[in-house]
Amino acid sequence: MQNQKPLVLVVDDEPIFRDLLKDLLNKDYQVRTANSGMEALQKTLEEPPPDIILLDWLMPDIDGVTVCLQLKQNPRTADIPILFLTVRNDIDDEVRGFEAGALDYIHKPISPPQLLARLRTHLELKATHEELTAQKEQLEQLLAERNKELEKTRSLALSFMENMVLSPNG
Repeated sequence: MQNQKPLVLVVDDEPIFRDLLKDLLNKDYQVRTANSGMEALQKTLEEPPPDIILLDWLMPDIDGVTVCLQLKQNPRTADIPILFLTVRNDIDDEVRGFEAGALDYIHKPISPPQLLARLRTHLELKATHEELTAQKEQLEQLLAERNKELEKTRSLALSFMENMVLSPNG
């Protein structure tokens, strides 16, 4: 994501809605589109992977909830933020979407400023999470190195003390 536009995967079976989102997002984002759940699963595995997915719920082959569940179960795609964009507005559907692993739920018709704000927020959160994860890994590596050094020092000290006990005059 650094020094280039974030990649958004737009998944919707309605060409008009895909085109609308592509036009809305093209200025600030790279946009990849999919017109079905099956195509979404395939395009998510392409390189580079998307930074975020805008996912329709109602599609002819595999519904969005199933797509979301499958993406969250795959270690290669589990950390990609998913935002549902759907006409479904029942609270039980929202709960199902969140339980499937989505981070947000946006009702159609969408408000472009609201969508852009949420997209930006989720990408910032993802970047912060990635940065913190990298820092944690660096700290763990540094700690492991320090522990090795301490263990070497401890071994040398024990060896020295054993030599002193075995040869007190020496």
